[in-house]
Parts: sequence; structure tokens; C-alpha cells
Amino acid sequence: MSQTMALAERTRLPLRHRVLPLLAVGAARPLARLKPARLRTVLEFARRGAAPAGAGQARAARDQVVSVSMRCAGQNCLQRSIATALLCRARGVWPTWCTGVRTHPFAAHAWVEAEGRLIGEPHPEGYYKPLLTVPPRPAHPTRQEAAAR
Repeated sequence: MSQTMALAERTRLPLRHRVLPLLAVGAARPLARLKPARLRTVLEFARRGAAPAGAGQARAARDQVVSVSMRCAGQNCLQRSIATALLCRARGVWPTWCTGVRTHPFAAHAWVEAEGRLIGEPHPEGYYKPLLTVPPRPAHPTRQEAAAR
């Protein structure tokens, strides 16, 4: 997504609605600096107990994150995707958090999905190949998860 397009999409939130998105953006910044395996572990812990996010819920969270942060409205897709997931989690739901690559030309990207759809992304599904994903946890643990406990 071009920076100009993201900045044009920004809307101003009323002051009382900015606190939670700002906290999510603030928490996402140091998380974005973690190594991928550690970040995945932290996000897997964060998703515990959350219901799957609907596309509307994920889109609203992404829009709010972009509205309170110039950094997230620009080219910082990793912080934006983490903040979106954390904001969803603060509201009791979890989207699928993804990070992946394309090869020609090489580029890395991070995004969220809900209900099988990319949320707020200008490129088509499959444009990036997911490498790490943290989907919502199933309502009932699988046998493998139950055995791991």
C-alpha cells in the first residue's frame, strides 16, 4: 500500500476512542523488534481465550490503528499488523496475523486476515506467501494441543 493511500484513509477519532488504539500501537512497537520465533510465541499467548474476529471487527481495529499512528499509516506494516491484532484482542477477538514474502521482486509484508479475507490490503490474496501465521485458537483444543498440556 502506498503511503499516500494509507494517509488519505486516516480519519480522526474522538479523543475518548483513541486510548485503546494508542495503547495497542505502543505495545506493538517493541514487539515488532522481536525475532520472529519469539514474536510468534508472544502473539500465540496473546490470542488465548479470544473468539475469531469478524472481518468488520478487524477492519475497524486496523482503521483505528492507522488513525492514531502516522508510523502505522505509512510503511510500517509489521507494527500496524501487530497493533491491529492486539486491539482486536483487547476487544475479545483475534484475527489471523500473518507475515510473508513475495519473490519477484523480493519484499516482506505483514497483515491480518479475518473470515478468510485480507483486511485493508490493496493486493490480491496470494500476492504474498505466508511464512508465519497466528490464527485464532480453536474453541476446542485438538488432541495434540491437549496432549501438550
